[in-house]
Amino acid sequence: MEDPFDQSTEETGEGIGSQIDRPLVLIGLMGVGKTTVGRRLARKLGLPFVDADEEIEKAAGLSISEIFERFGETYFRDGERRVISRLLDDRKQVIATGGGAFMNAETRDLILSHSTAIWLDADINILVKRVARRDTRPLLKDGDPETILRDLARKRNPIYAEAHVHVTGNDSPHEVTVNNIMKSLEL
Repeated sequence: MEDPFDQSTEETGEGIGSQIDRPLVLIGLMGVGKTTVGRRLARKLGLPFVDADEEIEKAAGLSISEIFERFGETYFRDGERRVISRLLDDRKQVIATGGGAFMNAETRDLILSHSTAIWLDADINILVKRVARRDTRPLLKDGDPETILRDLARKRNPIYAEAHVHVTGNDSPHEVTVNNIMKSLEL
């Protein structure tokens, strides 16, 4: 069966992904565009793309929200770490992670030692507009999204700063962010 995440170099015509020697892992706050940018980056590089949250949902047979509700965040983070560890062992690919994945010290160590971590960043006001479009984010269910995102940024940005690459996307088209990532990777 054909892998739906696999993007051949014939499709992109570039083959730039052959210059990548390890997985590329996108980290950052919710709403920053990790999945959308990740898909486009993978396509441009001719590499497979995988969304860690989708893989967690497949493994658990539950949505992220259901996992949080039934078992709590600690249980979710443990499962997330195990799934990301498996994804890092698979092959060269682009991996989008959930916003909190990099906060877990074990997960962060795995990402930093087995991949190139790319922190996607954006202004909080832009993120608030983006996350308001969907109500599937467990951490935003019990409060004002702007207040929660500002608090998360204050706590998480110093940790995200440990990533190998930092790219700010803001409200530019996703293709601009993809090109900025490629420039940062010197591709």
